[in-house]
Amino acid sequence: MRKILFITLFIMFTGLAGCSGDNQANGDAEGGEGSLDIVTTYSVVYDIVKNVAGEHADVQNLAPIGSDPHQYDPLPEDVQVVTDADAVFYNGLNLEAGNSWFEKMIQTAGKDGEDAPVFPISEGVEPKLLQSGGHKGEEDPHAWLDVQNGITYAKNARDALIKIDPDHKEAYQENAAAYIDKLEELDEKIKQKVAEVPEDKRYLITSEGAFKYFSAAYGFEAAYIWEINDENEGTPDQIKSVVDLIDEKDVPALFVETSVDPRSMETVSDETGVPIAGEIFTDSLGKPGQEGDTYIKMLEWNADMIAEGLTN
Repeated sequence: MRKILFITLFIMFTGLAGCSGDNQANGDAEGGEGSLDIVTTYSVVYDIVKNVAGEHADVQNLAPIGSDPHQYDPLPEDVQVVTDADAVFYNGLNLEAGNSWFEKMIQTAGKDGEDAPVFPISEGVEPKLLQSGGHKGEEDPHAWLDVQNGITYAKNARDALIKIDPDHKEAYQENAAAYIDKLEELDEKIKQKVAEVPEDKRYLITSEGAFKYFSAAYGFEAAYIWEINDENEGTPDQIKSVVDLIDEKDVPALFVETSVDPRSMETVSDETGVPIAGEIFTDSLGKPGQEGDTYIKMLEWNADMIAEGLTN
């Protein structure tokens, strides 16, 4: 069904290509006259690129806030926006690989050539690999949950923007430097916050196995119901496995992500008697004006929620 929908959208795009649309794909436009038109695939990349680009780009986003970028279904206007864009930034590490939605859209938009301005913002990150199911051995995409990888993202955004718009090189360098300073401060704040958690309580149990990078960076052991969102989610075997671990390790709290269905974790909580301490962010920022509505605020919220949940 999704394949049929995707083909239908591309046929519709043929009729849209000649129209002068002013659609915004879940982003805002802040650039001035003559600024770049930039497209990002999901909200974390959007926020990082927007901070580095500053006033010299209109940045528009594809996957809506709160949605799952693993398996996004593009709209006809998304294809138009990508076609018209001066550059496209995506996470890479297989995040946008579900149903090959991103690859298909890039091809349809005519941006699949070797020199096309399409940039994987995770380039240079040392990937962690998935360990189970049909994706075993593939790259885990959730690198941004380690702030040091977020710094790599910002540097990649800077370098790509300079490549396509060298006239504003100095501005991109200054914006990136200021933003990276904030990320370095954030990294230290997270380390200080999680230091409050006793060593024997450092088990981070989530629905999706998205916190391997975070756990490695900040001294936790990650466990989960399923490993990645585009596989079977919440099967009886998966539930039993994590319930056994929770009972064995006497885990004090569970966490559920804002972008996943909470019912599987609610089942785990019911079977173990361990409470869900709260929601944390993974594949999406919070809605504008709410908690976690920037990359920095998202990670601050996560650190606070995790530390409080595991120490209370």
